[in-house]
Amino acid sequence: MLDESLLDTPEALAEADRRALLRGAAEAGARVRTAARHAAEAGVHDLKPDGRPRAILIAGPGAAATCVADLLGTLAGASSPVTRLAPTGVAPAAGALRWELPGWAGSVDLLLITTPDGTEPGLSLLAEQAYRRGCTVVAVAPTRSPLSEAVDGAHGLFVRMATAPYEHDEPLAASAPGVLWALLTPLLAILDRTGLLSAPPEALEKVADRLDQVAERCGPAVATYSNPAKTLAAELADSLPVIWTEGTSAGPAGRRFAAALAELAGRPALVSELPEALAEHNALLAGPLAASADPDDFFRDRVDEAPALHTRVVLLRDRPIGGLTAAPTARDLALSHDTPISELEPEEGGELETLAELIAMTDFAAVYLALASGA
Repeated sequence: MLDESLLDTPEALAEADRRALLRGAAEAGARVRTAARHAAEAGVHDLKPDGRPRAILIAGPGAAATCVADLLGTLAGASSPVTRLAPTGVAPAAGALRWELPGWAGSVDLLLITTPDGTEPGLSLLAEQAYRRGCTVVAVAPTRSPLSEAVDGAHGLFVRMATAPYEHDEPLAASAPGVLWALLTPLLAILDRTGLLSAPPEALEKVADRLDQVAERCGPAVATYSNPAKTLAAELADSLPVIWTEGTSAGPAGRRFAAALAELAGRPALVSELPEALAEHNALLAGPLAASADPDDFFRDRVDEAPALHTRVVLLRDRPIGGLTAAPTARDLALSHDTPISELEPEEGGELETLAELIAMTDFAAVYLALASGA
């Protein structure tokens, strides 16, 4: 059950936020600026690459590495393939995970290692393997970690992760808002230098400004009726979110939202891109999870029953490719099945800015849903 009264009580939200998730979301803009400064201090802007790498390989644990790979692959487009190296192991523990380079990886490829931990022996071994193969290695991780020593030994570039003092007390959630921006920002600066995407310092500053604007609109002191993130969290109570995305940047933002709902709020969600989502989820909206579905006797006593789980469409939109949009069809399909729909669309801006706004708003919503439901 969602405690909606908690959403409009900032003191109660702060008390419930034992993992500092809300603080991480609010400080996302500052995290981008700190991470950009760390990248500059590491010498990223002085790099003179010999052309574009043939392929980008990304390794790291958890949802953070998955999201970083997804975002970079989307932003880079077809200019160079971005591949995440999935770990193997018997448990999701730092000491149990192992990564392997593909057989074709060599001197014309770039390996990016991202981790909020840095103690994973498997990542250190991967850096050594990449060095033997001739791959260029770049890592973003906490300073003075075993990984930093391994990257130095591999003659790679190490960028210290931008962390906050309150995050040192307990392990960080991979989907925590601060973790994403701390890992992603230096890699954006790296790929800007290689020419795979455009993320100069002034663009990263605009991203930080956009994140600050979202924090002002979605902060804990802003009432639910004028706070889009709190409103979305309340709408998703007792719902199965069916996340539909439209536009290049909205795809990774939607997948990030689904991962954050699962890890932070303990809520399942489905995600798909328009227009294919309409065919994929048509039967779902018409089935027993539909908002109008009630398979049992209408007059039964429901006092002691948990609320039924029904679908709710969440439409995340960015600029549609080629100006074509399936949004009207999506709305018609949802309403024809009596399924409520929530919509988020960023304000005008560059690709990085609109992507940042979508991620920030859904991050706030996932955090509010987690706190108000006691997750």
